[in-house]
Amino acid sequence: MSDKTASKETEKDEDDKPEEKKTLSLGGGTLSLGSAASAKAKQSLGGNGVAVEIRRSRRKTAPAPAPAPKNDMTNKTGSDGLTADERDARIKALQKAIEDEKSRSVEEAKKPKPSVPAGGSVQTKEDLRKKELEELQRIEAQEAARAEQEQKKRAEQADKFKNDTSGRQEEDSESYRDRMKKAPTRARSTGDRRNSGKLTVTQVLNNDYERNRSQSLAALKRARAKAKAAQGPKEPAAKVAREVVVPEMITVQELANRMTEKSGDVIKALMNMGTMATINQMIDADTAELIIDEFGHKIKRVTEADVEIGLGGEDEDRDEDMVARPPVVTIMGHVDHGKTSLLDAFRSTDVVAGEAGGITQHIGAYQIKSSTGQKITFLDTPGHAAFTEMRARGANVTDIVVIVVAANDSIMPQTIEAINHAKAAKVPLIVAINKIDLPDANPMKVKQDLLQHEVVIEEMGGEVLCVEVSAKQRTNLDKLEEIILLQAELLDIKANPNRQAQGNVVEAKLEQGRGSVATVLITKGTLNKGDIFVAGSEWGRVRALINDKGKQIKEAIPGQPVEVLGLNGTPEAGDSFVVVDNEAKAREVVDYRNRKKLEKKSALAGAGSSLELLMAQAKEEGSRTTMPIVIKGDVHGSVEALLSSLKKIEEENPDIAVQALHTGVGGITESDVTLANASGALIVGFNVRANAQARDLAKRDGVDIRYYNIIYNVIDDVKSILAGMLSPLEREEYLGQAEIREVFNVSKVGKVAGCMVTAGEVKRGSHVRLLRDDVVIHEGRLKTLKRFKDEVKEVREGMECGMAFESYDDIKEGDIIECFEVKEEARTLD
Repeated sequence: MSDKTASKETEKDEDDKPEEKKTLSLGGGTLSLGSAASAKAKQSLGGNGVAVEIRRSRRKTAPAPAPAPKNDMTNKTGSDGLTADERDARIKALQKAIEDEKSRSVEEAKKPKPSVPAGGSVQTKEDLRKKELEELQRIEAQEAARAEQEQKKRAEQADKFKNDTSGRQEEDSESYRDRMKKAPTRARSTGDRRNSGKLTVTQVLNNDYERNRSQSLAALKRARAKAKAAQGPKEPAAKVAREVVVPEMITVQELANRMTEKSGDVIKALMNMGTMATINQMIDADTAELIIDEFGHKIKRVTEADVEIGLGGEDEDRDEDMVARPPVVTIMGHVDHGKTSLLDAFRSTDVVAGEAGGITQHIGAYQIKSSTGQKITFLDTPGHAAFTEMRARGANVTDIVVIVVAANDSIMPQTIEAINHAKAAKVPLIVAINKIDLPDANPMKVKQDLLQHEVVIEEMGGEVLCVEVSAKQRTNLDKLEEIILLQAELLDIKANPNRQAQGNVVEAKLEQGRGSVATVLITKGTLNKGDIFVAGSEWGRVRALINDKGKQIKEAIPGQPVEVLGLNGTPEAGDSFVVVDNEAKAREVVDYRNRKKLEKKSALAGAGSSLELLMAQAKEEGSRTTMPIVIKGDVHGSVEALLSSLKKIEEENPDIAVQALHTGVGGITESDVTLANASGALIVGFNVRANAQARDLAKRDGVDIRYYNIIYNVIDDVKSILAGMLSPLEREEYLGQAEIREVFNVSKVGKVAGCMVTAGEVKRGSHVRLLRDDVVIHEGRLKTLKRFKDEVKEVREGMECGMAFESYDDIKEGDIIECFEVKEEARTLD
């Protein structure tokens, strides 16, 4: 019992002992373990170590169990809850830490200690921090003073600006400076305040960051705006005088943009001038000039026609850029004189077989290679009288004209016309006398007949070259080819291929599946796929180029005829063809040309707007027979030829008028049928057909559609239709003459003339004309004719008879009665 009691007392005494503190010090990179007192001592020496205090709390545990056998002691836990192995590991770690601390203290003792001045002491960490704060406060005070000076300057400038503009009284500068002094000053840069949201060391040390962080972005913007207002007004920028380009009409907005002025200011200026306008309203160039002068700018006036300037490159080509190009030769002459056959002989083809009726109705463009390797471009023009304008275009785009004259037919009307076209175009002539293989050929007569039209060939002392050929037998074709090349060499035909293409539209048509197709003869430059061009009042982008042999090519050089695909519309034959820089330029030119065309058409329509002219025109049209017609053709040249032929018919017959309601290129559509039905017009399709819908509509509405492929037939049918619409001709047929010998008064009848038939015969019911002293005093009908007391149908010469007239009694002895009949005949047009 005494042993147990002693052990309990011993444990109680151990519990009553104060808890001993152990300290783990980290200083100088060495881990040391010691008592708390030693740790405090080291800290007081000014070391930069970190003290870690370890407290050990005691647990109340159950009494230790009975001692176990020795062989099992290693796995049992002690009173501290650790096994023997864990306890040994911790003891070893503590011993190692103690050894490391001792070695570190030995090394520190060996290092030389810093010298301390007399009477001085080592500065503690608090002293260093205090000194650093004082330095920061001094810097902050300097920045605040500098900010105050800048604020004073701004305040003075603001006072001066307010006094000059509004005259309002401000507080005196003394009180303003006092107020600015009272304002809290913070060490913030006034130049760039965007960084004020960042946290600086100074703000952290002064505990001022909480207030700054609460400042919102809106407050910063207000502060910037206030600082900007304090700086005073900016000096106005110097006025720049500009050169303003003004067309004939311009909108207010566009004028303001070109002057770089506000549109509101321009509208105010217009209002001051008495003009109420909006930004989208158009004003003329004169009004724009006044506005521009008022704003201090200079005006440069341009017209709409200026868009045409520079088209096709108006600069002259340099001599070193010029190269020889193939000559363009136009074949002209009377119909059926062998022009196309001559070309077929050159090309070894058979174009004549493909032409309806064996006559050419289109301009054909071909290029051949001569035996010497040189190329020649041929244009084949129609010889029919209706194709005058085609021949004129062919003469204007050519270098040489070859006039084909049949040896058995000599000079004909279209031959004379071709000669006149060539003379008007000032193009050299070459005469080809064809069909010399025929038995009735007389080339000498042709040469002599040419003299009547001032065409003198070389054999007769002139300058015109002449060759006798036979296209059928291919006779002297080489001589004709040689003469053409000789003439081209004398002309020195050259062109510059290194420029934008330029040429002429020879023919244009609308094809299904390919759209608008234009046959173009290139005169300058090189035409490539993808080029943007303008052709008359249409524009497009080259989608494909096809040569005269039907093959696609990538480019067309000067003197080469090509078919161009990619047009937005069908141009007119004879239009100029020019490549432009971009699509905007092409649209601008086309819009201008269409607008001018519309203005011209409106001017012509409004020429007879006066009442007198309108009444005269209505009276004239009322007395004429008018035939409305709709014409659709395969190419523009054919439609043009038809219109000129109809106009000629109208000129030759003043009693009729042909009104072309609509003309176009392409097939007959439903809109054409609808137009014809509304106006009772005839639809003429030349080498085109109507689609299925148009045919059904025409059949339902009873619209007459006629198809042709030879222009002769069109003209003949139109003439016959017009003749049928005309009233028949009235022709007088003289019957006889009678003389009044005596006048009788008969009751119920009136006056009756006793007559003697002196010539011909007199018939009852015929027309009569009463003459007195060779003056016609009455025209009418014979009411009665009697022989004695009997009514007779006729009385012959030398016999007496009695006559009475319808509603006329003024007859005397000696008057002459002429008897005649009126017959009607159908009219024909020449």
